[in-house]
Amino acid sequence: MDPLLMVGIFVILFAVFTVLRAVRIVPQARARNVERLGRYHRTLKPGLNFVIPYIDRVYAMIDLREQVVSFRPQPVITEDNLVVEIDTVLYFQVTDPRAAAYEIANYIQAVEQLTVTTLRNVVGSMDLEKTLTSRDTINSQLRGVLDEATGKWGIRVNRVEIKAIDPPKTIKDAMEKQMRAERDKRAAILTAEGQRQSQILTAEGDKQSRILRAEGTRAAAILEAEGQSRAIDQVFQAVHRNDPDPKLLAYQYLQVLPQLAQGQGNTFWVIPSEVTSALTGVSKAFTEALPRSAATREEVTPEHSAADEDAARAAEAAAEAVADAQEADPKGQRQLTQAMQEPSPFPDLDPQPKEAER
Repeated sequence: MDPLLMVGIFVILFAVFTVLRAVRIVPQARARNVERLGRYHRTLKPGLNFVIPYIDRVYAMIDLREQVVSFRPQPVITEDNLVVEIDTVLYFQVTDPRAAAYEIANYIQAVEQLTVTTLRNVVGSMDLEKTLTSRDTINSQLRGVLDEATGKWGIRVNRVEIKAIDPPKTIKDAMEKQMRAERDKRAAILTAEGQRQSQILTAEGDKQSRILRAEGTRAAAILEAEGQSRAIDQVFQAVHRNDPDPKLLAYQYLQVLPQLAQGQGNTFWVIPSEVTSALTGVSKAFTEALPRSAATREEVTPEHSAADEDAARAAEAAAEAVADAQEADPKGQRQLTQAMQEPSPFPDLDPQPKEAER
C-alpha cells in the first residue's frame, strides 16, 4: 500500500476527530465548564458551542433543573434525651455552575452533612411531643440555614421536608396507650354529657307534664266547685221559692232512712226518735182532707186516689220495717230508746214525745 495514501487517510481521520472535538452541543437546562490550559475559561450554554481542541478541556454536564435528594434516616437526640430517627427530603437547584464545580468538591454530600448537623441542632432544643407537632418550624429553620450556607456554592435550597420521625418502639407503645386513654376519656365524657342531657330533658318533660296535670286538676276542681255552687244555689232558691212545709221535709226524711241499712258492714242500725212523729205527719198529710178551693172542688180523679193509696202504703211499710228492726235486734232496742230520748231535729214533727219513750 502506498505510504502517501496512508498518510492522507491518517490526516483526514485526524481532521475529522479534531472537528468533532471542537464542536460541543449542550442540552437545555444543562451547563458545562471549559478550562483552557488548566484554568477556568467559560461555561458552555445550551445549544451549539465551539472550543479549541487539545487546548480547551470540557468538563461533565451540570444539571440546572431542581433536584430532589432523599437522605437516609439520621438518629437525633431530643431535649428529653430520646433518640428518634428523622428522614429528610431536600429540594435544591444549581444556579451557578462555576461555583458548584470550583467552590465545593461534592455539593450533594456537603448538603447532606449540613442538613444532618442543622437538624440535630434544631431538634436538640425540642422535646419529643413538640418535635412531632412542629414539622413546619423545623422545615423553615432548616431551609434558612441551608440556603444561607449553600449560597456561595452556587446552590439554592428551595424546600426541606421532614419525611418521617420514628421514635423508639417503647415510646410508640406508650404514645398509643396515651392516645387510647385520651379517646376513652373523651368517649366517657361524651357518654356522660349525653346521659346528663337526657336526664335534664326527661326532668323538664316530667315537670311540664306535672304542671299541665296540676293546672288541669285545678281547672277541673274550680269548674266542679262552681257547678256544685250553682246546683246548691239553684236548689236553695227552688226550696225558698216553693216554701215547703214540715210535712214535705218529713217525707224526704223517710226516703233517706233505707239508705242507712245499705252498708255491708252494718250489723245493726239506730232509728231516731223522730221516726214515729215523721210517720204520723206523713199519714196525716195523705189522710186528712185538705181544704179545696173552687178550682179544686171537682171530683178527684182515679189517678189521684191511686197516688194517695200508694203513699199510705209506703208509710205503713216504713212503720212495719221499724217495728221488725226493733224486734230483731234486742241490743239495738236500748240504743233505739236512747236515740228516741234525744231531742228531735224536727220539733214541728214531734207532737207526742212521750209515746216514743213508751
